Amino acid sequence: MAERVLVAMSGGVDSSVAAALLHEEGCDVLGVTLQLWGKDVCASSGSRLCCSVRDTMDARAVAKRLGIAHEVLELETVFRQRVIGYFVDSYRSGLTPNPCIACNDHIKFGELIAYADRLGASRLATGHYARLDRDAETGSLRLRRALDANKDQSYVLFNLKSDQLARVRFPLGGMTKDAVRGAARALGFRTADKPDSQDVCFVRDRDKNGFLRREVNGAERPGPIVDRAGRRLGAHQGLLGFTIGQREGLGLAAGVPLYVLEIDTPGNRLVVGRREELLRRSLHASGLNWIGDPRGGTERFAEGGCGIGRAEVKIRSRHVPAGATMVPLGDGGICVRFDEPQSAVTPGQAAVLYDGDTVLGGGWIARESCDGQDGPQCRAA
Repeated sequence: MAERVLVAMSGGVDSSVAAALLHEEGCDVLGVTLQLWGKDVCASSGSRLCCSVRDTMDARAVAKRLGIAHEVLELETVFRQRVIGYFVDSYRSGLTPNPCIACNDHIKFGELIAYADRLGASRLATGHYARLDRDAETGSLRLRRALDANKDQSYVLFNLKSDQLARVRFPLGGMTKDAVRGAARALGFRTADKPDSQDVCFVRDRDKNGFLRREVNGAERPGPIVDRAGRRLGAHQGLLGFTIGQREGLGLAAGVPLYVLEIDTPGNRLVVGRREELLRRSLHASGLNWIGDPRGGTERFAEGGCGIGRAEVKIRSRHVPAGATMVPLGDGGICVRFDEPQSAVTPGQAAVLYDGDTVLGGGWIARESCDGQDGPQCRAA
Protein backbone atom coordinates (compact mmCIF):
# COMPACT_ATOMS: atom_id res chain seq x y z
CA MET A 1 0.00 0.00 0.00
CA ALA A 2 1.29 3.47 -0.91
CA GLU A 3 2.45 5.69 1.93
CA ARG A 4 -0.13 8.37 2.69
CA VAL A 5 1.43 11.82 2.84
CA LEU A 6 -0.35 15.01 3.78
CA VAL A 7 1.07 17.98 1.86
CA ALA A 8 0.62 21.52 3.16
CA MET A 9 -0.41 23.35 -0.02
CA SER A 10 -0.29 27.10 0.46
CA GLY A 11 -1.23 27.91 -3.11
CA GLY A 12 2.35 28.83 -4.01
CA VAL A 13 4.77 27.24 -6.45
CA ASP A 14 6.91 25.50 -3.82
CA SER A 15 4.19 23.43 -2.17
CA SER A 16 2.68 22.72 -5.60
CA VAL A 17 5.90 21.10 -6.80
CA ALA A 18 6.39 19.30 -3.46
CA ALA A 19 2.98 17.67 -3.95
CA ALA A 20 3.82 16.77 -7.54
CA LEU A 21 7.13 15.14 -6.62
CA LEU A 22 5.51 12.96 -3.96
CA HIS A 23 2.66 12.03 -6.30
CA GLU A 24 5.20 11.03 -8.97
CA GLU A 25 7.00 8.96 -6.33
CA GLY A 26 3.84 6.92 -5.87
CA CYS A 27 2.68 8.31 -2.54
CA ASP A 28 -1.01 8.63 -1.68
CA VAL A 29 -1.00 12.44 -1.52
CA LEU A 30 -3.63 14.54 0.21
CA GLY A 31 -3.31 18.30 -0.25
CA VAL A 32 -4.42 20.50 2.63
CA THR A 33 -4.67 24.28 2.53
CA LEU A 34 -4.84 26.13 5.83
CA GLN A 35 -7.47 28.79 6.40
CA LEU A 36 -5.76 31.09 8.89
CA TRP A 37 -7.29 34.51 8.44
CA GLY A 38 -10.80 35.21 9.63
CA LYS A 39 -12.85 38.36 9.38
CA ASP A 40 -11.33 39.77 12.56
CA VAL A 41 -7.80 39.55 11.15
CA CYS A 42 -8.92 41.10 7.88
CA ALA A 43 -10.57 43.97 9.70
CA SER A 44 -7.55 44.63 11.89
CA SER A 45 -5.11 44.45 8.99
CA GLY A 46 -7.15 46.86 6.89
CA SER A 47 -6.09 44.91 3.80
CA ARG A 48 -8.29 44.03 0.85
CA LEU A 49 -5.96 41.14 0.01
CA CYS A 50 -5.98 39.53 3.45
CA CYS A 51 -9.02 37.36 2.86
CA SER A 52 -8.48 36.61 -0.82
CA VAL A 53 -9.47 33.09 -1.80
CA ARG A 54 -6.91 33.03 -4.60
CA ASP A 55 -4.39 30.90 -2.70
CA THR A 56 -6.99 28.25 -1.94
CA MET A 57 -8.21 28.28 -5.53
CA ASP A 58 -4.64 27.94 -6.83
CA ALA A 59 -3.93 25.00 -4.51
CA ARG A 60 -7.19 23.33 -5.52
CA ALA A 61 -6.37 23.79 -9.22
CA VAL A 62 -2.97 22.14 -8.76
CA ALA A 63 -4.52 19.25 -6.84
CA LYS A 64 -7.09 18.75 -9.58
CA ARG A 65 -4.39 18.73 -12.24
CA LEU A 66 -2.46 16.08 -10.29
CA GLY A 67 -5.58 14.07 -9.55
CA ILE A 68 -5.12 14.16 -5.78
CA ALA A 69 -7.57 14.95 -3.01
CA HIS A 70 -7.64 18.45 -1.55
CA GLU A 71 -9.12 19.85 1.67
CA VAL A 72 -9.23 23.16 3.52
CA LEU A 73 -8.45 23.08 7.24
CA GLU A 74 -9.73 25.98 9.35
CA LEU A 75 -7.26 27.03 12.06
CA GLU A 76 -8.18 30.68 12.53
CA THR A 77 -8.55 30.56 16.31
CA VAL A 78 -5.27 28.81 17.08
CA PHE A 79 -3.44 30.98 14.53
CA ARG A 80 -4.68 34.12 16.23
CA GLN A 81 -3.66 32.83 19.65
CA ARG A 82 -0.29 31.25 18.87
CA VAL A 83 1.01 33.42 16.03
CA ILE A 84 -0.72 36.80 15.93
CA GLY A 85 -0.96 36.96 19.73
CA TYR A 86 2.74 36.13 20.04
CA PHE A 87 3.58 38.72 17.36
CA VAL A 88 1.73 41.53 19.13
CA ASP A 89 2.79 40.60 22.67
CA SER A 90 6.45 40.46 21.63
CA TYR A 91 6.38 43.99 20.26
CA ARG A 92 4.56 45.16 23.39
CA SER A 93 7.49 43.79 25.39
CA GLY A 94 10.12 45.50 23.27
CA LEU A 95 11.11 42.30 21.47
CA THR A 96 11.27 41.60 17.74
CA PRO A 97 9.29 38.42 16.99
CA ASN A 98 9.69 35.89 14.21
CA PRO A 99 6.13 34.80 13.34
CA CYS A 100 7.37 32.28 10.73
CA ILE A 101 9.05 30.25 13.47
CA ALA A 102 5.95 30.43 15.66
CA CYS A 103 3.77 29.32 12.74
CA ASN A 104 6.08 26.38 12.00
CA ASP A 105 6.18 25.32 15.66
CA HIS A 106 2.47 25.48 16.39
CA ILE A 107 0.58 25.43 13.10
CA LYS A 108 2.39 23.68 10.24
CA PHE A 109 4.27 21.12 12.32
CA GLY A 110 1.92 21.08 15.29
CA GLU A 111 -1.73 21.26 14.33
CA LEU A 112 -1.10 19.88 10.84
CA ILE A 113 0.78 16.81 12.08
CA ALA A 114 -2.10 16.15 14.48
CA TYR A 115 -4.50 16.43 11.53
CA ALA A 116 -2.34 14.02 9.55
CA ASP A 117 -2.74 11.53 12.40
CA ARG A 118 -6.51 11.87 12.22
CA LEU A 119 -6.43 11.15 8.48
CA GLY A 120 -4.09 8.19 8.80
CA ALA A 121 -1.18 9.94 7.05
CA SER A 122 2.24 8.79 8.18
CA ARG A 123 4.06 11.87 6.92
CA LEU A 124 3.65 15.61 6.49
CA ALA A 125 5.40 17.33 3.57
CA THR A 126 5.92 21.05 2.98
CA GLY A 127 7.58 23.27 0.41
CA HIS A 128 10.34 24.40 2.77
CA TYR A 129 13.87 24.54 1.41
CA ALA A 130 15.77 22.34 3.86
CA ARG A 131 17.14 18.79 4.00
CA LEU A 132 16.80 15.93 6.46
CA ASP A 133 19.01 12.89 6.84
CA ARG A 134 20.60 10.72 9.51
CA ASP A 135 24.12 10.83 10.85
CA ALA A 136 26.02 7.82 9.55
CA GLU A 137 27.71 7.18 12.89
CA THR A 138 25.01 7.88 15.46
CA GLY A 139 21.87 7.35 13.41
CA SER A 140 20.52 10.64 14.79
CA LEU A 141 18.25 12.80 12.67
CA ARG A 142 19.95 15.84 11.14
CA LEU A 143 18.41 19.06 9.83
CA ARG A 144 20.61 20.53 7.11
CA ARG A 145 20.70 23.60 4.91
CA ALA A 146 19.04 23.43 1.51
CA LEU A 147 21.08 23.02 -1.66
CA ASP A 148 19.93 26.49 -2.77
CA ALA A 149 21.67 28.78 -0.27
CA ASN A 150 19.58 31.76 -1.35
CA LYS A 151 16.35 29.97 -0.45
CA ASP A 152 17.53 27.98 2.57
CA GLN A 153 14.90 28.00 5.35
CA SER A 154 16.66 25.88 7.97
CA TYR A 155 16.86 28.93 10.26
CA VAL A 156 13.07 29.07 10.75
CA LEU A 157 12.92 25.32 11.41
CA PHE A 158 15.46 25.23 14.25
CA ASN A 159 12.85 24.94 17.01
CA LEU A 160 11.17 21.80 15.72
CA LYS A 161 11.53 18.80 17.97
CA SER A 162 13.06 15.55 16.76
CA ASP A 163 9.71 13.75 16.90
CA GLN A 164 8.21 16.41 14.62
CA LEU A 165 11.09 16.25 12.15
CA ALA A 166 10.85 12.45 12.08
CA ARG A 167 7.38 12.82 10.54
CA VAL A 168 8.36 15.41 7.93
CA ARG A 169 9.52 15.42 4.33
CA PHE A 170 11.08 18.37 2.50
CA PRO A 171 11.00 17.36 -1.19
CA LEU A 172 12.58 20.62 -2.39
CA GLY A 173 15.68 20.54 -0.20
CA GLY A 174 17.92 19.37 -3.02
CA MET A 175 16.51 21.71 -5.69
CA THR A 176 17.13 25.30 -6.70
CA LYS A 177 14.28 27.78 -6.95
CA ASP A 178 14.79 28.03 -10.72
CA ALA A 179 14.46 24.26 -11.02
CA VAL A 180 11.26 24.32 -8.96
CA ARG A 181 9.70 26.98 -11.18
CA GLY A 182 10.83 25.05 -14.26
CA ALA A 183 9.16 21.89 -12.95
CA ALA A 184 5.95 23.82 -12.26
CA ARG A 185 5.93 25.22 -15.81
CA ALA A 186 6.51 21.77 -17.28
CA LEU A 187 3.55 20.47 -15.29
CA GLY A 188 1.35 23.36 -16.43
CA PHE A 189 0.73 24.70 -12.92
CA ARG A 190 -0.89 28.12 -12.66
CA THR A 191 1.39 28.77 -9.68
CA ALA A 192 4.62 28.48 -11.72
CA ASP A 193 5.37 32.20 -11.85
CA LYS A 194 3.48 33.26 -8.74
CA PRO A 195 5.55 35.62 -6.54
CA ASP A 196 6.81 34.34 -3.20
CA SER A 197 4.83 35.41 -0.15
CA GLN A 198 6.23 38.02 2.22
CA ASP A 199 7.49 37.08 5.68
CA VAL A 200 4.62 38.50 7.76
CA CYS A 201 1.86 36.94 5.70
CA PHE A 202 -1.01 38.30 7.79
CA VAL A 203 0.10 41.92 7.25
CA ARG A 204 -0.77 41.93 3.59
CA ASP A 205 -0.54 45.72 3.09
CA ARG A 206 3.00 45.74 4.57
CA ASP A 207 1.89 48.30 7.18
CA LYS A 208 3.20 46.46 10.24
CA ASN A 209 2.88 49.45 12.55
CA GLY A 210 -0.68 50.13 11.48
CA PHE A 211 -1.56 46.49 12.09
CA LEU A 212 -0.01 46.59 15.58
CA ARG A 213 -1.75 49.82 16.54
CA ARG A 214 -5.11 48.43 15.49
CA GLU A 215 -4.44 45.30 17.52
CA VAL A 216 -3.65 47.26 20.71
CA ASN A 217 -6.39 49.80 20.00
CA GLY A 218 -4.10 52.83 20.36
CA ALA A 219 -2.84 51.90 23.83
CA GLU A 220 0.55 53.60 23.47
CA ARG A 221 2.39 56.39 25.27
CA PRO A 222 4.65 59.02 23.70
CA GLY A 223 8.15 59.24 25.17
CA PRO A 224 11.68 60.48 24.58
CA ILE A 225 14.27 59.40 22.04
CA VAL A 226 17.70 59.59 23.67
CA ASP A 227 21.32 58.71 22.96
CA ARG A 228 23.46 56.38 25.07
CA ALA A 229 24.35 59.26 27.38
CA GLY A 230 20.66 59.97 28.02
CA ARG A 231 20.56 63.21 26.03
CA ARG A 232 17.12 63.84 24.55
CA LEU A 233 17.15 64.00 20.74
CA GLY A 234 13.45 63.87 19.99
CA ALA A 235 10.22 62.06 20.80
CA HIS A 236 8.45 58.88 19.75
CA GLN A 237 4.69 58.39 19.65
CA GLY A 238 4.87 54.87 21.07
CA LEU A 239 7.48 52.10 21.15
CA LEU A 240 5.32 49.53 19.36
CA GLY A 241 6.93 48.22 16.19
CA PHE A 242 10.49 49.47 16.65
CA THR A 243 13.34 46.99 16.28
CA ILE A 244 17.07 47.00 16.97
CA GLY A 245 19.03 48.36 14.00
CA GLN A 246 16.08 50.30 12.57
CA ARG A 247 17.01 53.56 10.84
CA GLU A 248 13.83 54.64 9.07
CA GLY A 249 10.89 56.26 10.82
CA LEU A 250 12.75 57.89 13.70
CA GLY A 251 11.81 61.44 12.72
CA LEU A 252 15.19 62.83 13.75
CA ALA A 253 17.33 65.43 11.99
CA ALA A 254 20.68 64.75 13.62
CA GLY A 255 22.97 65.33 10.66
CA VAL A 256 24.27 61.73 10.84
CA PRO A 257 22.45 58.43 10.39
CA LEU A 258 21.07 57.12 13.68
CA TYR A 259 19.85 53.62 14.48
CA VAL A 260 17.76 52.06 17.22
CA LEU A 261 20.15 50.64 19.83
CA GLU A 262 17.71 49.75 22.59
CA ILE A 263 13.98 49.64 23.23
CA ASP A 264 13.62 50.59 26.89
CA THR A 265 10.07 49.44 27.53
CA PRO A 266 10.03 50.04 31.33
CA GLY A 267 11.37 53.57 30.84
CA ASN A 268 9.34 54.16 27.65
CA ARG A 269 12.53 55.38 25.95
CA LEU A 270 13.96 54.72 22.51
CA VAL A 271 17.76 54.71 22.63
CA VAL A 272 19.54 55.55 19.36
CA GLY A 273 23.12 55.92 18.19
CA ARG A 274 25.57 55.57 15.36
CA ARG A 275 25.90 52.39 13.29
CA GLU A 276 29.10 51.32 15.02
CA GLU A 277 27.26 51.36 18.34
CA LEU A 278 25.15 48.42 17.12
CA LEU A 279 28.14 46.06 17.27
CA ARG A 280 28.03 43.38 19.95
CA ARG A 281 30.56 40.70 20.90
CA SER A 282 28.16 38.33 22.63
CA LEU A 283 24.55 37.38 23.27
CA HIS A 284 22.60 35.37 25.81
CA ALA A 285 20.31 32.74 24.28
CA SER A 286 17.60 30.92 26.24
CA GLY A 287 14.85 28.41 25.48
CA LEU A 288 17.30 26.10 23.72
CA ASN A 289 16.32 23.31 21.35
CA TRP A 290 18.87 20.69 20.25
CA ILE A 291 18.22 18.65 17.11
CA GLY A 292 19.05 14.99 16.77
CA ASP A 293 21.51 14.83 19.68
CA PRO A 294 20.87 11.87 22.01
CA ARG A 295 22.96 13.55 24.73
CA GLY A 296 20.98 16.79 24.58
CA GLY A 297 21.55 20.10 26.32
CA THR A 298 25.01 21.48 26.93
CA GLU A 299 26.66 18.04 27.06
CA ARG A 300 27.49 18.51 23.40
CA PHE A 301 30.11 21.08 24.52
CA ALA A 302 31.99 18.75 26.85
CA GLU A 303 34.73 17.84 24.38
CA GLY A 304 36.01 21.42 24.27
CA GLY A 305 36.92 21.46 27.97
CA CYS A 306 35.23 23.70 30.54
CA GLY A 307 31.95 23.18 28.74
CA ILE A 308 33.01 25.23 25.70
CA GLY A 309 31.87 24.49 22.15
CA ARG A 310 32.20 26.03 18.69
CA ALA A 311 29.58 26.79 16.03
CA GLU A 312 28.61 29.19 13.30
CA VAL A 313 25.69 31.30 14.47
CA LYS A 314 22.93 33.08 12.55
CA ILE A 315 21.10 35.84 14.45
CA ARG A 316 18.42 36.48 11.80
CA SER A 317 17.29 34.66 8.68
CA ARG A 318 19.40 36.65 6.19
CA HIS A 319 22.45 36.94 8.46
CA VAL A 320 25.73 35.41 7.28
CA PRO A 321 26.68 32.79 9.92
CA ALA A 322 29.44 34.04 12.22
CA GLY A 323 32.00 31.92 14.05
CA ALA A 324 31.47 31.84 17.80
CA THR A 325 32.32 30.12 21.04
CA MET A 326 29.45 28.85 23.17
CA VAL A 327 29.52 28.55 26.95
CA PRO A 328 26.68 27.00 29.00
CA LEU A 329 25.12 29.27 31.61
CA GLY A 330 23.67 28.38 34.97
CA ASP A 331 20.13 29.26 33.87
CA GLY A 332 20.09 26.61 31.15
CA GLY A 333 20.91 29.07 28.38
CA ILE A 334 24.18 29.68 26.58
CA CYS A 335 26.52 32.59 26.13
CA VAL A 336 27.51 33.02 22.48
CA ARG A 337 30.80 34.90 22.11
CA PHE A 338 31.50 35.95 18.52
CA ASP A 339 34.95 35.86 16.97
CA GLU A 340 34.13 39.24 15.39
CA PRO A 341 31.54 41.77 16.63
CA GLN A 342 28.11 41.41 15.01
CA SER A 343 25.65 44.19 14.22
CA ALA A 344 22.10 44.48 15.54
CA VAL A 345 21.85 41.55 17.94
CA THR A 346 18.10 41.66 18.49
CA PRO A 347 16.24 40.25 21.54
CA GLY A 348 13.28 38.17 20.42
CA GLN A 349 15.01 36.83 17.34
CA ALA A 350 16.55 33.36 17.15
CA ALA A 351 20.21 32.47 17.41
CA VAL A 352 20.62 29.32 15.32
CA LEU A 353 23.76 27.21 15.61
CA TYR A 354 25.35 25.41 12.65
CA ASP A 355 28.15 22.91 12.19
CA GLY A 356 28.84 23.31 8.47
CA ASP A 357 25.46 22.78 6.81
CA THR A 358 23.97 20.94 9.79
CA VAL A 359 21.69 22.70 12.26
CA LEU A 360 22.79 21.85 15.79
CA GLY A 361 19.88 23.71 17.34
CA GLY A 362 19.37 27.17 18.72
CA GLY A 363 17.58 29.42 21.14
CA TRP A 364 15.97 32.81 21.55
CA ILE A 365 18.07 35.92 22.03
CA ALA A 366 17.23 37.07 25.56
CA ARG A 367 19.92 39.76 25.90
CA GLU A 368 22.33 41.39 23.46
CA SER A 369 25.28 40.71 25.78
CA CYS A 370 26.24 38.04 28.31
CA ASP A 371 29.18 39.85 29.89
CA GLY A 372 29.66 38.62 33.45
CA GLN A 373 27.35 35.63 32.92
CA ASP A 374 29.84 32.79 32.32
CA GLY A 375 28.84 29.49 33.86
CA PRO A 376 30.38 28.66 37.21
CA GLN A 377 32.72 26.04 35.74
CA CYS A 378 34.11 28.55 33.21
CA ARG A 379 34.79 31.73 35.16
CA ALA A 380 38.32 31.84 33.87
CA ALA A 381 37.32 31.37 30.24
